[in-house]
Amino acid sequence: MTQQTYDVAVIGGGIAGCASAYYLARRGLSVILLEKGEIAGEQSGRNWGFVRQQGRDPREIPLMIECNRMWRELSKELEADLEWRQGGLIYLAENEERLAGYAAWLEHARDYQLDSRLLSASQATAMLPGVTGTWAGAIHTPSDGQADPVKTTRAFAAAAQRQGVEVRTGCTVEEILTAGGAVSGLRTEQGEIRAGKVMVAAGAWTSRFLRGLRVELPQLYVKATVLRTNRAPEYSQLGVWCNHIGFRQRRDGSFNVAPGRAADLYIMPDCLRYLRDFWPSFKAQSGDIKFLVGRETWDGLGIMLGGQKALTRQMKRKRVLDPKPNARAVRRAFAEFKKLLPAMANLHVEQSWAGMIEATPDEIPVLDAVPGYEGLYVATGFSGHGFGIGPIAGRLMAETIADARPSLDLTAFRFKRFAEAAPLAHGGAV
Repeated sequence: MTQQTYDVAVIGGGIAGCASAYYLARRGLSVILLEKGEIAGEQSGRNWGFVRQQGRDPREIPLMIECNRMWRELSKELEADLEWRQGGLIYLAENEERLAGYAAWLEHARDYQLDSRLLSASQATAMLPGVTGTWAGAIHTPSDGQADPVKTTRAFAAAAQRQGVEVRTGCTVEEILTAGGAVSGLRTEQGEIRAGKVMVAAGAWTSRFLRGLRVELPQLYVKATVLRTNRAPEYSQLGVWCNHIGFRQRRDGSFNVAPGRAADLYIMPDCLRYLRDFWPSFKAQSGDIKFLVGRETWDGLGIMLGGQKALTRQMKRKRVLDPKPNARAVRRAFAEFKKLLPAMANLHVEQSWAGMIEATPDEIPVLDAVPGYEGLYVATGFSGHGFGIGPIAGRLMAETIADARPSLDLTAFRFKRFAEAAPLAHGGAV
């Protein structure tokens, strides 16, 4: 294939990559987006579909407030049906301790004039007719919403193409090319591409891919399972979370249901590589994480022994990272859903799936230039809450790449924070 030249090459066809490509093109840059599989094939198309300000790490709140404004006009801007509904979000508190945690988070929200508020038990249950259980109260944010993850991500890709972005799917990037301490382009399975700037938004693959440049980014990925029911009469446009499950009713009447914070972590070499970075999280969330040995374990060993060539072979073999859902988690989550809403007892599980969530030690993303390589940028580590914040992440990365002046402060999301002497801060997300 003839070599081609672009201002920016974006690696990854998830929402962060597609949104970045779109906003870069809007700023007049020539852009190519490369995805080894398909657009929205991995976690960006497999999440719950929540678009939330509520419960965010306080460092993310300013970004998400602006993003919420974007979501309200996004269907019109992208000329697509995103199934956007601004029906609000509610977290039920099963005890006073949980409610106190919500109250503590609310102090952060008040600094930004969010419409979040605490509800009494009777106020909360009045918003969810027929809900069972004993609740201490809830927290509610009316301005939050939901959207379809696949439709939204693909709408960004299509809008980017209308702006002149070349989108190549089924094209694995094998290597980032450098010269004199700066990026110069990419080597792909379809030939070389020249680009003065490269952005990596490769989700669960990002840390391992950057290692080819001897760049260390502490990142692990965990498997999260989701199920979808058959259709039911309209119940509520609220997104709901409680101690055991989260759910939302889609526009077609079916429900997305998922285990609360439960996730599967495969034991692999990176767990040891980044043990020191992740140890505080392991201790704090030990009851939510199930450690497993499986194919991912052996794949990780293969990459450790075979390096970048082994990683490239795996990326070509796994065009779409499609892990099997945790069948036990599906049964438990669905049983809890029916217990919570007895009126839905006649529903059945129509589909289940899983995705790999890329996590950082402090559970907030990296949105920054990569130290040591001029022209290299990264957007990754969204830690299970990247869909809702994806549009603003893309816009801010475009601003950073185009003129190094993002419109919002990204200091908290700097790459270098993992190497700094001060311990990483956990900001109090709920």
